[in-house]
Amino acid sequence: MVFDPAVETARYIDSLGPEALAKAAAYTSATHWMLLWGLIVSAAVTLIVVRLGLLERISAKLDKRGWALRTFLVCVAFFLISALISLPWGIYQEWGFEKSYGRTGQPLSDFLAQDAIGIAMSSILGGLFFLGVYALIRRTGRKWWLWSGGLAAFAAAATILLAPILIEPIFNEYKPVPEGPVRTALLKMADEAKIPHDRVLMFDGSRQSNNFTANVSGVFGSARIAISDVAMKQASLDEVKAVTGHEIGHYVLGHVWRIVFVIAALAMIGFFLADRLFERAAALFGSKAQVGDPEGLPILLFVVSVIAVLAQPALNGITRLGESEADAYSLRTVNLPDALAGALVKTAEYRYPRPSAFEEIAFYSHPSVERRVWRAMEWKAAQMKKAEPH
Repeated sequence: MVFDPAVETARYIDSLGPEALAKAAAYTSATHWMLLWGLIVSAAVTLIVVRLGLLERISAKLDKRGWALRTFLVCVAFFLISALISLPWGIYQEWGFEKSYGRTGQPLSDFLAQDAIGIAMSSILGGLFFLGVYALIRRTGRKWWLWSGGLAAFAAAATILLAPILIEPIFNEYKPVPEGPVRTALLKMADEAKIPHDRVLMFDGSRQSNNFTANVSGVFGSARIAISDVAMKQASLDEVKAVTGHEIGHYVLGHVWRIVFVIAALAMIGFFLADRLFERAAALFGSKAQVGDPEGLPILLFVVSVIAVLAQPALNGITRLGESEADAYSLRTVNLPDALAGALVKTAEYRYPRPSAFEEIAFYSHPSVERRVWRAMEWKAAQMKKAEPH
């Protein structure tokens, strides 16, 4: 019987069953609509803050402070106020919605505790970043957007470097893979890729999500490959090896640095457009703030948010390329196409495997599961052909 990659791909996807496929389609479609609702919430928050003059009042009370401290505190205040106003939406989007589809079992109390920590951290870090942006506006004038792109690259690199050390351990526990066949196999793969053993870890991802996932984070000495305990529990040994091969691909191919450069480029473009559109947006919200006024941060962020949503297809295209390269790396080095296909099908529960071409281009940060499984089956067919006697 001739091996047909298309038939095998359909078999893998259909193995989920019509009910699971329908649920995945509904979940995925709803997440896309979340982007629009998120912008609407952002617009509402911006309107409330601007019309009530909240940042102007805070700035006036800090008038005797130095410019840097006042700017930092105004920015931090906005992030905290914004988070408070949009808290009901945040709870629904990040917890209630996921709960309704069975994607999380995290108690609400634990979610709120972690969310509070996240809000505090992001407010401080966001305040520092925009202090830098406003300092650049003061020093470089109309070219601030160009310099701010460099600042965004530095901030992204610093965050990626420090996240595994200072941020991620706050939310999850990272530890070595337990002794056994899985650990033995993964450490052998790490040796082949010249990755130190202490950089292959597992984490309690089930605390927040039931999603089958793994990731690469950090750079230089902080770089590591982390596999969720959900994947460890649900996957066979070969599937874990195939997934780890994919993550090693990201590590070896240096995809983290590509993301840093992409962030810098998109930040430059986004800030350039925001600079040109700021006055019109301010007028729409009834504000007299200029782009260099910290009190205008809500407007600046809203404009950047709209631009970011419009730019998502470009960013998604770049990340899809990286995912395809990592899949190819796993197939070349681990050569377990069926295991990779089986692992990918497990992710189809929260990422509909058969999107339209438009949906995949516009919204998918990963190639569709169907496309990825088909490539794995194409690889398998090629290896079978090579093994045929001549």
